[in-house]
Amino acid sequence: MFSKILIANRGEIAVRVIRTCEEMGIPTVAVYSDADRGALHVQYATEAYNIGPPPATESYLRGDKLIELAKRVGAEAIHPGYGFLAENADFAEACDDAGLVFIGPSPGAMRLSGDKLKARETMVAAGVPVIPGIDTSDVPEGELPGRAEEIGYPIMVKAAGGGGGKGIRIVRGPDELEAALRQAQSEAASSFGDDRVYVEKMIVRPRHIEVQILGDRQGNVAHLYERECSIQRRHQKLVEESPSPVLDDDARAAMTEAAVKAAKAVNYDNAGTIEFLRDADGNFYFLEVNARLQVEHPVTEMLVGRDLVRAQIRVAAGDELWFEQDEVVPRGAAIECRICAEDPDNKFYPATGVVSRMRAPGGPGVRLDSGCFQGYEVPVYYDPLIAKLIVHGEDRSAALTRMERALNELILEGFPTTLPFYRWLMGNEDFRAGDFDTTFIDEHYRPGPVGESELEMAASVLCALMEHASADGFGAEDKAAADGKAGISAWKYGWLKDRLGTY
Repeated sequence: MFSKILIANRGEIAVRVIRTCEEMGIPTVAVYSDADRGALHVQYATEAYNIGPPPATESYLRGDKLIELAKRVGAEAIHPGYGFLAENADFAEACDDAGLVFIGPSPGAMRLSGDKLKARETMVAAGVPVIPGIDTSDVPEGELPGRAEEIGYPIMVKAAGGGGGKGIRIVRGPDELEAALRQAQSEAASSFGDDRVYVEKMIVRPRHIEVQILGDRQGNVAHLYERECSIQRRHQKLVEESPSPVLDDDARAAMTEAAVKAAKAVNYDNAGTIEFLRDADGNFYFLEVNARLQVEHPVTEMLVGRDLVRAQIRVAAGDELWFEQDEVVPRGAAIECRICAEDPDNKFYPATGVVSRMRAPGGPGVRLDSGCFQGYEVPVYYDPLIAKLIVHGEDRSAALTRMERALNELILEGFPTTLPFYRWLMGNEDFRAGDFDTTFIDEHYRPGPVGESELEMAASVLCALMEHASADGFGAEDKAAADGKAGISAWKYGWLKDRLGTY
């Protein structure tokens, strides 16, 4: 096993990796930009080193600095987390060339799966169902509109490289095609350094379902069941759960079998996901390979009871898969809510600020993965994800109820977050019934008073308590409450007033 691992990331995922390394007895090396000097992952790691100014291009994306540091401090391996350099085949190859182990898939598997056009061709050859599409580079000038008509509108223009919802444009008619191509190419070039795009038939009102896979370097691949990821905004996931409420046993078996076939087709090793879209008729199609550990991996960990980061490290160290497929047994249901520094009442626009108050939820089946703490300042330079709340229950209904309870316990104040949205979502009848798809937020969520449930709740409770006190003839004076004469807990009365005063 490795004597020391450098973690080339920040925030909650860096903390997450450090915790598993600690349990495995492996010393860790954290890296941080000037903006992250006081971050939690810096405090938790065995060693920590500054790697540059706040912009990621001058710090976390500097692969040369990371490799030089790893060699200087004696780290044998680099864990990239997700984002930044996690899916950068050139960086993985540079690690190999420097004698370092990249804890992720091989550069070859990453290149094949990361190029969506090549991945599509590979899946077709392997017999995995793919969405009808067109490689625009193969179409002579002027013929694309006619070819698009053959597929049928609506269609999507998508970047051949990268991910995260970038480089995607929806085209509902021929008059929108030229502008969409131009915009997608421009965004793809600026985001991924690759302006290649392709056209794909748009699956209307799809379910987005992914299958967690784990492969070793001896060619063995197993799946760890699926995750439903259909609650999204701007093509980016907000809620993930397993099992998917829309799959029966036969559909689940077919999708997981296709995922293993897809992983083997690209010689995939380490942890990753095979992404699918499922249409209203139950047909599913390969979407892409995510060649890394996913943000939502805790859902699978809660469901099957296996540490995926530990598995990544073992596979990277050369271990052959140590379990058979039938030993992976799902139990109950798990759900994750991504807590982001975003304002759901302002189109989920990113926000920043200082955590003025934070209280973590607890109790059976509750997990909070977070990189923040009271007094922590959210930097403006990075992704707005600041925490993940994950729960497990004996079935989906129990998990939803537990999530609702945990969300109400969680306090994270100082700036707008997505917490009010999740509290609304857990009470939505359609979501609780499993009746949703990737259009759910656009069609159901109405920003405004309904999104301010925490404020409304605090105000309503306080008003009710004051009315009750007045009815008893004691009034609502603070002194009466403090003396306990109004029939109100002095602590609760003060807490509610304080809560209301924070808005």
